[in-house]
Amino acid sequence: MEEATQKALTQLNVGLDEVEITVLSEGKSGILGLGSEDARIRVRLIDLKKKPDSETLETARNILENLLTKMGVAAKITVEQSKTVLSEEDEAEPVVFNIAGDDTGILIGRRGQTLEALQYFVRLITSRKTLSKTPIVIDVEGYKQRRYEDLRILAANVANQVKATGSSIRLEPMSAYERRIIHLALANDLDVKTESTGEGNLRRVVVSLKRKK
Repeated sequence: MEEATQKALTQLNVGLDEVEITVLSEGKSGILGLGSEDARIRVRLIDLKKKPDSETLETARNILENLLTKMGVAAKITVEQSKTVLSEEDEAEPVVFNIAGDDTGILIGRRGQTLEALQYFVRLITSRKTLSKTPIVIDVEGYKQRRYEDLRILAANVANQVKATGSSIRLEPMSAYERRIIHLALANDLDVKTESTGEGNLRRVVVSLKRKK
C-alpha cells in the first residue's frame, strides 16, 4: 500500500494532503511468490482552486485549536487574508491563521520546520474532512510573512552577486516552501537561473548565470 501510494504521489508530483486515496485492493504476498497480487488504489486530486467557505474555515480553526491544546500551547488565533507565494502556486489567495501568545516561539522550530509540520497536519486533516484542499497558511506572529519578504530580498541580492562575479551561489538548505519563494522571485530575471539540488532536508537553491545563446 505504501509503495503504491508513493508511486502515485511521485507520478502526480503532489503531496499526500493534495489527494484523496481509495483502496481498491490491499494486495497479497502469496507463497514463494506464487499467487501474489499487487495493491491497487484510486487516487483523485483534491480541488486546488476551491476557496474555503465559512464552514471549512471553522473546521480548520477547530483542528488547529485542538492541536495547540494537545501541545500545551495557550494562544490566540486570528484569521487574515494575505497574498503570499502560495497564491502564485495554487491560484487562490490563502487564508492565514496567525497564532499569537507568550510561548508560541516553540511552534516555529529550526528553519520553520515545526511550523511547516503543524500546517501540514491542519491541511491534511481539513482536506480529509471537507474533501477539498483548503489554501490555509499557519503563521506565528507574522513569522512567515517576514521570512517571505526576507527571502525575496535575499534572492535579489544573490542574483546581483552572481551577475557581478559570474560564479554560481548555493544557498542554505530550505524547505520546499522557501525554495519556491526564491524560484519565483527570480523567475523573470533574464540573466540568472535557479535550480534545487540535494536530497531531503539538505535540498537547497543554486543561483547561476544563464548561458547566452
